[in-house]
Amino acid sequence: MLTSCSQSVHICPATPADRPWIRALLIERWGSVTILTRERLIDASALAALVARRGRQPVGLATFEQDRDCQLVTLDSLEPRQGIGRKLVEAVAAQARGRLWLITTNDNLEALAFYLRSGFRLVAVHREAVTANRHLKPEIPLVGAHGIAIEDEWEFEYTAV
Repeated sequence: MLTSCSQSVHICPATPADRPWIRALLIERWGSVTILTRERLIDASALAALVARRGRQPVGLATFEQDRDCQLVTLDSLEPRQGIGRKLVEAVAAQARGRLWLITTNDNLEALAFYLRSGFRLVAVHREAVTANRHLKPEIPLVGAHGIAIEDEWEFEYTAV
C-alpha cells in the first residue's frame, strides 16, 4: 500500500526552532521540563531529541542522554497506536552508543506494555525509589494512572536487534 508524504511519519533530529514546542509538550505531558530519574533531576528540554513529523506537523518526541550508555528520558506520541513511539525508539537505538535503557514508574501500565512489546526487557525494580526521592521533585503525585501509588522506578533495557 502506498502512502503519501503527508501520511508517512519521518523522524529527524530536533532543531533550535523545535525547542519551544519541545518545552511546551514536556510541560503539558510531564508537568515540567524536569524529569526525576535514578536520584537525578534532568532538564529534558535541553537534551538531545528526535522529533517525529507527519508532513511538517510534529507528532512525537523522544529525548535522550548519551553518556557511556544512552538513557531514553522521555517518549511521547501524539497519535497513540500509530507506530510513532516504536519508530522513535528505533531511531534512538540506531544512534545510541552502549546500552539503551530507560526508567518508568510502576503506575504507568500502558508504558510498561509498550516497552515490552517494543524490544525492552525489565532489568531492575528500584523499590521505593520515587518515594525516597520525592523531596527532589515534590510535585510528583502520590497516586498515578489507574489509582496506583507511584512508588517504584522500573528500569528497562533495549534488547531488540
